[in-house]
Amino acid sequence: MSTLKSFFKDTIIYGIAAILPRAVNIFLVRLHTNVFGAESYAINTDYYVYAAYLNALLTYGLETAFFRFFSKEKEKGKVVSTSFLSLLITTLLFLIVALTNVEAITNMFGFEDVLFVKILIWTVFFDTIVVIPFAYLRVTNKPIKFTSVKVLNILILALFNVLFLWVIPNGILSEGFLPKVLNFYEGGEPQVIYIFFSNVIASFLTFIILIPVLFKMKLELDPKILKKLLTYGLPIMVGSLAYVTNENVDKLFLGDLVGKKEMGIYAACYKLGVFMTLYIFAFRLGAEPFFFNHSKEVNAKQNYATILKWFTILGAIFMLVVVCFIDLFSSLLLGQKEYFEALSIVPIILLANLCLGIYNNLAIWYKLTDRTRYGMYISILGAIITIVFNLIMIPKMGFMASAWATLAAYGIMMLISYVMGRKYYPVPYDLKRIGGYLILSIGLCFISFQQGLRGNYYINTLLVLVFLGIIYISEKKQIKQLLKR
Repeated sequence: MSTLKSFFKDTIIYGIAAILPRAVNIFLVRLHTNVFGAESYAINTDYYVYAAYLNALLTYGLETAFFRFFSKEKEKGKVVSTSFLSLLITTLLFLIVALTNVEAITNMFGFEDVLFVKILIWTVFFDTIVVIPFAYLRVTNKPIKFTSVKVLNILILALFNVLFLWVIPNGILSEGFLPKVLNFYEGGEPQVIYIFFSNVIASFLTFIILIPVLFKMKLELDPKILKKLLTYGLPIMVGSLAYVTNENVDKLFLGDLVGKKEMGIYAACYKLGVFMTLYIFAFRLGAEPFFFNHSKEVNAKQNYATILKWFTILGAIFMLVVVCFIDLFSSLLLGQKEYFEALSIVPIILLANLCLGIYNNLAIWYKLTDRTRYGMYISILGAIITIVFNLIMIPKMGFMASAWATLAAYGIMMLISYVMGRKYYPVPYDLKRIGGYLILSIGLCFISFQQGLRGNYYINTLLVLVFLGIIYISEKKQIKQLLKR
């Protein structure tokens, strides 16, 4: 139990690194939807879709491979230096090639301004070369330093967003508080590009902050270790690209098949699923190094089973709370009513993301047995489901098709991973309790979302309390053990 306590303690610290930035990001969504209409917001969505693809491509699974071989190899310093140098070299090559062909890339991505792509290139460059320094902080058990840098990054991002989108255009210039040289708005209105400016500034300053960590790394590239890293990591890269497809291709299809306005509305409501996303992200920050570092312990599999049960319990609670108070969250986070049209996707997206989180837990079987190619195959299958479902059903169902496609993809990936894991790395998961909590939470969400009950906070609060009470009664013994000092 002491091992689990350590895991949950570190996960809480990492949770701050995930939750606080996402909380600030939620505030920024409200700022963006207030400043820009749905069509302008769609440009922002397109931009970050391409950024996600480039990040997955340029890291080529090296982060996960780094965790695997840092815990496995005796010469850990060589694993660190080889991982960093490999990413640095390939990212510098990307920077040179991309800037040389920036106009062709702009036309391919469909942006009107070359400056959009230049900012994108530099942002991705800085975000990629800090991947290993951040991973090093995690694997050497420095969650507080990791969290501090992540929080500082999002605060810088928020500061410049507020400056560009609210402070300057709201009359401060006209009253003489700031020099006129800052009046760089065309037509006096802020443009979407200032969101991207804020991002590249934050990424650059984060790189500067992490330079001391970089100086600790020896510049030594070991060919044998590099081969192991690439053999392990490249299938992860393909899986990551498939994941980005699952998360983003629906938005691109909606923009093409239905319209940019509908895509912007869908993308904004999709972000209400951020509560589940940030929970999964926080969990992953602590879980990934933990799974590798403790894989040789006698009770490792039992710990993995316990972790998945509690991951599902907490995820089911998050899902129920968001659905029960969805009108409150939407009014606080989305602002303009034109974005409320797609609120019906939120319960589906929350459940889909919870299935993804369970899949990430189950994925330890192929990560610990070095069978990452199977993870690649499962992710590709998920991407195929997403693409086919969206293409066939969007003309018939609109944005609801995209939500159901996401759930279908992640649900099937979760089931396949469990079945295959039983063969290669069996873990004694408590399926009865995990399935029971999941089904109960889905049922209560369905009740809450019914006409007449939605928005009734007395009944919805009761539903949440009933669920929490059932969990406490069922898990009282283990809760007390985990809370003991």
